[in-house]
Amino acid sequence: MTREHMSTVFITGAAAGIGRATALAYAAKGYTVGGYDIDTVGLETLADEITAAGGTAYTGHLDVTDYDEMSARITEFTAAAAGRLDIFINNAGVLIGGRFEELDVTAQHRMIDINCKGVVNGLHAAFPALRATGNATVVNLCSASAIYGQPELAVYSATKFFVRAMTEALDLEWSEYGIRVIAMWPLFVQTAMTDNLHTGTTDTLGVSLTATDIAAAIVSATEPSRLRKLLHQVHFPVGRQTEVLYNASRYSPAWLSRLANKYLAHM
Repeated sequence: MTREHMSTVFITGAAAGIGRATALAYAAKGYTVGGYDIDTVGLETLADEITAAGGTAYTGHLDVTDYDEMSARITEFTAAAAGRLDIFINNAGVLIGGRFEELDVTAQHRMIDINCKGVVNGLHAAFPALRATGNATVVNLCSASAIYGQPELAVYSATKFFVRAMTEALDLEWSEYGIRVIAMWPLFVQTAMTDNLHTGTTDTLGVSLTATDIAAAIVSATEPSRLRKLLHQVHFPVGRQTEVLYNASRYSPAWLSRLANKYLAHM
């Protein structure tokens, strides 16, 4: 693979957790990696780690709620990467748990701004480069909480239903440009987002997935097998628990799904 044709990946929320693990996973495959975040401290070491892993690094500040900054970072990255944007990963997100009426409404608005508006900003700003590259892939970080609305995670769960719908709609819309749009569906992951998270569902199911698990699943999903290509798989449950819950929900009547989620949440 020549420098002119080196595959590229742009990742939001890349300074820590899933984003950082994903950046390093693609670096190990020789990608040009754009890692962007509001966490400038975490970014200070990311570029060196990407280079050490075998990739080419571009990093910088990015507030995903700011469309102008999103557009500027993508433009800068693609200009430095011979105009290519092979993979765009909407990873940045926040999670706040607790009973809806007890959570500060400003904090809940922030979840909507980052998890929903941030995704819209990324998709809209990245589209011209994705279309120009051809055979590009968008990866949206969804969640098992988009299977059924989750008590004590009501707004977070709702934002992931939003991500699910955006993924499905744009995978259809953008297919004419050869752009594949997929969603990753992990359950709870061992990152800073879950360090202080205590809900009925986390008590029941635990927090067993790691950021490395998700990164490996993302890389695998962007390198689909012939069967996945044939079936045009859009949603990718990550981990055995998520696979069981996701597949069960597809065949369960609504009343049974409600009872199952009520049981898991200790409600």
